[in-house]
Amino acid sequence: MKTNAVRLYGKEDIRLEQFELPEIRDDEILAEVVTDSLCISTYKAITQAEKHKKVPEDISEHPIIIGHEFCGVILKVGKKWAGQYQEGDKFIIQPNIGDQRGYAPGYSFPYMGGDATKIIFSNQVMENGSLLKYNGDSFFEGSLVEPLSCVVGAFNAQYHIRKMYSYDHVMGIKENGTMALLGATGPMGFLAIDLAIHGPKKPSLLVVTGRTQSKLNLAARLYTEEEARKQGVKLLYVNTGKTEDISGSLRSYTEADYGFDDVFIFAPDHALVTAGAKMLAYDGCLNFFSGPADKEFSTEVNFYNVHYNSAHFTGTSGGNTEDMKQSIELIEKKAVDVSKIVTHILGLDQVADVTKALPKLAGGKKVVYTHKRFPLVEVDKMDEMGENKFIAGLQSILKKNGNFWSAEAERFFLEHAPEMEPEGALWAGLHP
Repeated sequence: MKTNAVRLYGKEDIRLEQFELPEIRDDEILAEVVTDSLCISTYKAITQAEKHKKVPEDISEHPIIIGHEFCGVILKVGKKWAGQYQEGDKFIIQPNIGDQRGYAPGYSFPYMGGDATKIIFSNQVMENGSLLKYNGDSFFEGSLVEPLSCVVGAFNAQYHIRKMYSYDHVMGIKENGTMALLGATGPMGFLAIDLAIHGPKKPSLLVVTGRTQSKLNLAARLYTEEEARKQGVKLLYVNTGKTEDISGSLRSYTEADYGFDDVFIFAPDHALVTAGAKMLAYDGCLNFFSGPADKEFSTEVNFYNVHYNSAHFTGTSGGNTEDMKQSIELIEKKAVDVSKIVTHILGLDQVADVTKALPKLAGGKKVVYTHKRFPLVEVDKMDEMGENKFIAGLQSILKKNGNFWSAEAERFFLEHAPEMEPEGALWAGLHP
């Protein structure tokens, strides 16, 4: 069976190719990818190539398929897994498959990655419980389970003592506590705002910072102070671009200069880390969320506060399988609206160029429809594509949904957008 896939051969050498997949073995699963969400982590992988921890050294001879935030449909199940998975099941993938080498789909394997039409899941994926069933009403939301799980994992990794002088830790953010999201004006920060407002545990005060007013304005439009109030959360947006004393300024928003129980750092910035540490309340927990490219990234930490104020520090890199399951539930129940972070769509034919340009591209998540040929387009500028029945129909749906991408827009797009290949696909009949 042929597949179209974007493969990595070397530093910034990624190519869209068609090739033959081998027959699956009894312990493997053949699947069809429908959507993949492009991630800056993939950009890091293609620029570092063989030097990247997850990328094998022999990619020049055995190229790997890129993309790790994907959703699709199971086509064929090997005998070993016939009782657990069925043809036609929708799936998402947990990229952390328990490989001791750190290998993962989208980074390490010749037949397993998200920027492809058809792929093969190896036995290791199912053995690790990393192939998860998904019953959401759109594929693109399934592709955003993985990024949401990173935020869910970060919230779950927080910890606080049950009471003063206790060594009994309560995992997760502090219920009805004070929370600050520093530098949280990108798509992951937006997901964190949404989760803080609508998740199972909520702070009483949520302060979100950024340095660009237009990005803060967008966040305030997507996640309003009024909606937060309905959920029992006081939400404040603060521009710290010209603030000299960030910690002092932000602590003033807490009662009696209490400080913050939970602080998240969404940009690998020395000043933000230092300010975040100073902002911690007694038993406060700081999560360094944003992964730095610099292996020597470090900054000063006040160990007086670690000793006397029980300050905690943690960091997370992706979510685990339980985080993924929680994220699936949040999306399926529509508690968190991941459609708000989708700013662009594109076809598989554009993936190579767009992935190379990711750091220069504004906006949020870029969702790939792997069976389609389609230019990179901003969702709220679809009308600039020109005039034809397809674009007019799509634009009508988008306007009805506040210019957000939606399950309805996806169904229309899958039915009418130009195909990468002529044969039919199983996903065509799956939407309700």
